Amino acid sequence: MTAIDQLRQQLCEYGGRAVELGLVLGSSGNLSARHGDLVAVTPSGVALDRLTPEMCPVVDVEGYLVEGELQPSSETPMHLAIYGSTTAQAVVHTHAVFGTVVATTMTELPPVHYNALLLGGVVKVAEYATYGTPELAANIRTAMEGKQAALMANHGGVTIGATLEQAFEATRLLEWLCEVYVRGLSVGKPVVLTDEQLAAVVERAANPPVFPRR
Repeated sequence: MTAIDQLRQQLCEYGGRAVELGLVLGSSGNLSARHGDLVAVTPSGVALDRLTPEMCPVVDVEGYLVEGELQPSSETPMHLAIYGSTTAQAVVHTHAVFGTVVATTMTELPPVHYNALLLGGVVKVAEYATYGTPELAANIRTAMEGKQAALMANHGGVTIGATLEQAFEATRLLEWLCEVYVRGLSVGKPVVLTDEQLAAVVERAANPPVFPRR
């Protein structure tokens, strides 16, 4: 099995998990993974929990179809824009509920929990543009600068990783952070961590405690 075939198989696995966890509904959302100059991507109009590897088309980094009978996701230009401006090897885009709630009401997701640092801190909401357009791709590329995640106004969220597993776990974390924030608003005003508090977390992670043996 070639490397790109393995990635097509992983798209099916993580696509099914996205549906199982309620991160997508029907054929909404899309995933991709890169190997060299080739990108395996989920197809347009197919539910992610019904995919088979051969259904997943392969495009090159310029957007030309290289392999597959089905058309790539309409969001493929966004995926390619991210690959062109980051070191990402995988991209996950979902319409998860809490992420979409934040994306329709906020201009950014503030760091209300220190795990936001795993996504780059503040998660920005990219300006709205019609799905599948160069404008949306450009807006996402701007919002993703120095980040592992971004939200899209009135749309959903996108995360990246060195592997599809990392990108998928980043999506799970993004949705959890959005849920914490939204549920926090129902109780009161969520407290946002300061730059100093976040810097202290970074310092702590870099210098973990060492417990002596008896």
